[in-house]
Amino acid sequence: MSQHYVPENLPEKIQHYINGEFVDSLSGATFEVLDPVSNTTYTTAAAGQKEDIDAAVAAAREAFLNGPWPKMKPRERASVLNKIADAVEAQEDRLAELETFDTGLPIKQARGQALRAAENFRFFADLIVAQFDDAMKVPGAQINYVNRKPIGVAGLITPWNTPFMLESWKLAPALATGNTVVLKPAEFTPLSASLWATIFKDAGLPDGVFNLVNGLGEEAGDALVKHPEVPLISFTGETTTGQTIFRNAAANLKGLSMELGGKSPAVIFEDADLDAAIDSTLFGVFSLNGERCTAGSRILVQRGIYDEFCEHYAARAKNIVVGDPHDPATEVGALVHPEHYAKVMSYVEIGKSEGRLLAGGGRPENLPAGQENGSYVSPTVFADVAPEARIFQEEIFGPVVAITPFDTDEEALQLANGVKYGLAAYIWTQDLTRAHNFAQSVEAGMVWLNSHNVRDLRTPFGGVKSSGLGHEGGYRSIDFYTDQQAVHITLGAVHTPRFGATQFGETR
Repeated sequence: MSQHYVPENLPEKIQHYINGEFVDSLSGATFEVLDPVSNTTYTTAAAGQKEDIDAAVAAAREAFLNGPWPKMKPRERASVLNKIADAVEAQEDRLAELETFDTGLPIKQARGQALRAAENFRFFADLIVAQFDDAMKVPGAQINYVNRKPIGVAGLITPWNTPFMLESWKLAPALATGNTVVLKPAEFTPLSASLWATIFKDAGLPDGVFNLVNGLGEEAGDALVKHPEVPLISFTGETTTGQTIFRNAAANLKGLSMELGGKSPAVIFEDADLDAAIDSTLFGVFSLNGERCTAGSRILVQRGIYDEFCEHYAARAKNIVVGDPHDPATEVGALVHPEHYAKVMSYVEIGKSEGRLLAGGGRPENLPAGQENGSYVSPTVFADVAPEARIFQEEIFGPVVAITPFDTDEEALQLANGVKYGLAAYIWTQDLTRAHNFAQSVEAGMVWLNSHNVRDLRTPFGGVKSSGLGHEGGYRSIDFYTDQQAVHITLGAVHTPRFGATQFGETR
């Protein structure tokens, strides 16, 4: 029996939430949910099938067509969103506790996720009140203006790495703009998602506006993507899944926003602030257990500082505290699930023939009692990794990093761009001209110069190449979740060519 910390009042089973009610799957199907510290089952969750998605979409469609939510004034919707944010903040400790238990994220990092989720709702509450649309005038002739309207039922499919916070990224703008939603959270981490239902109901969100269906991607997710009455799909997850969604959404010409995988470079030039760069690149790949889409998992270091960088980086990596996610001293916890653990460990083994192992390379020793079977991986550092290596090219999504040397700016850019992904890039240099030119040329949707991953909610979030399709964040989210309707009005006489008028003897 596991001796690790278990939160109080865990649900005996996790249900769907459809039209204001917690419900089981119509078929009664369930799946087991593991906690990653002991890899034992702690509850079961309803496994949504096509008929459960159909029920959720029907409720959301009814709420959109005949309910009050889409027709409410922006200020009224903003008031509800702010109440949601208040409730999320009030539950910060509970949310962090559940998230840590369900995902294996260190408790200190889980606490930040709850506050960030609340901030997402406040941000979009402010944005929809401040939102205005274009009016274009041709004096004395015409006025044209834009109506912005919610689209309908938005299908939201979210990942397991920081589930509650990433759900808020999609829920906040989708609801703020007047849509109704069906959320399909990741099957590995359904626990915190179930909290949204009570939070939303208590804040005054009408029944049917928010619906939640748990289940496997191949079942519930697939049915949501293919549903003809779901015009929008926002997906965050793995690239091959995104390709499948792209294909399946084509038949109904759905709007798609997809934030997919990454293999982001951190480029360290010889003139960089080395201490700051080491701090940032360690945090960038080992925070969130390495399970982050924007992880700087390829570190490119200029030759003159390469040996010094590798030595200091490896020493720090060996010193990272791996252990019980609920311990405030822990910096790297347990990976989310045995399937994912097996994938990451397979890349660790591949890396041993592709690079020089400087730190880690297996399971940590001296794990706490009751956690010996947990999905733990030591922070692993490989140096001298060639650009054709699999650990250089492929997303690992764990606490594993590849370090590669370069000589010139041109070589650094070639290495940075030499993978199929293009989500983020991190550049460390004191040369302002080089920094801006490199940022312009690097194939990445987001670039941080002399900075770790600090996001401004007003900026576009998304990637290029295999890292995504479209952008969300700020007004880009408003654009995605609304239709923009152009309205044209003529002022004065209408001057239209009079086809067919001459046959009636009219000459004017």
